[in-house]
Amino acid sequence: MIKVLIVDDSAVVREIFTNELSKDPELEVVGTAIDPYIARDKIVKLKPNVLTLDVEMPRMDGITFLRKLMKYNPMPVIIVSSLTQRGGQLAMEAINAGAVEVLCKPGSAYTVGDMSVELIDKIKSAAAVDMSRWTKLTSQSQETTQRLNVIKTTNKVVAIGASTGGTQALQSVLSAMPVNAPGIVIVQHMPEHFTTSFAQRLNELCAIEVKEAENGDSVIPGKALIAPGNKHMLLRRSGARYYVEVKTGPLVSRHRPSVEVLFNSVAQSAGQNSVGVIMTGMGADGADGMLKMKESKAITIAQDEASCVVFGMPKEAIKRGGVDHIIPLSKIPEAILTYSQ
Repeated sequence: MIKVLIVDDSAVVREIFTNELSKDPELEVVGTAIDPYIARDKIVKLKPNVLTLDVEMPRMDGITFLRKLMKYNPMPVIIVSSLTQRGGQLAMEAINAGAVEVLCKPGSAYTVGDMSVELIDKIKSAAAVDMSRWTKLTSQSQETTQRLNVIKTTNKVVAIGASTGGTQALQSVLSAMPVNAPGIVIVQHMPEHFTTSFAQRLNELCAIEVKEAENGDSVIPGKALIAPGNKHMLLRRSGARYYVEVKTGPLVSRHRPSVEVLFNSVAQSAGQNSVGVIMTGMGADGADGMLKMKESKAITIAQDEASCVVFGMPKEAIKRGGVDHIIPLSKIPEAILTYSQ
């Protein structure tokens, strides 16, 4: 059983989360708290495996509490934030402070049904996180990444999929890319507005342009496009031009955006003119799509177990036979450039 403590000043959110989590036989809500001071005492008493934490609360805000918790008692924390631009910015601040996942508060723009699927998946992902690896990765993300040298411009397309731990892993990869790196398309499991803030943050840190994808955006050297939260992203081709289609649709592999959807479209539209990378994350999203990419003659790469926060998605891709190269996170940028030539 995964023991969960819910920390939120909203009685409605506490009730919804408790009711939805109680439906899963692998989860047990051991308690709730209306603010960080009560949460602190309940963490000591109840010893939860995972914490869901609101950002804006009375007496102490969630991010201040998170920083204290990561310093004295590191544990997997899922940040629960409002579905707004400000909520996305706060969520990114929380991830930098040590949160392993972010989740939207249930509301009119976010159904309880979809929230329940995502909440349960994120708690199980968080419970699987190796906190020693996580704290190391988080601290490394604050360091300056050495940028690789400019390469010969290529029209190959790089497709990357990631989930839990992917925000830091993607920062490590993208910040190493030279200004004329191949065009990159990315699915990172995050809710809408959160991907906007994530892309903006990466754009400030990287030599390449990083933006949240919009329907019809061209995939060109020196640019990385991140699938918007709550939308699927597909690669399309018109003559020599690659571009993305951003669309709604059902959850695929329990996700929207889904790595599966992106990789399948890359296999169809780019084939041998592409490189696929699957990184840290829980579950199997993207595993079958990576196999299709390999079958279409693309070069495929999986992050190795030792550098993954959660070795779920790469493991499943490897198990299905869809991976050409298994590489540590630190070597992935160089591999992308090598196999894009």
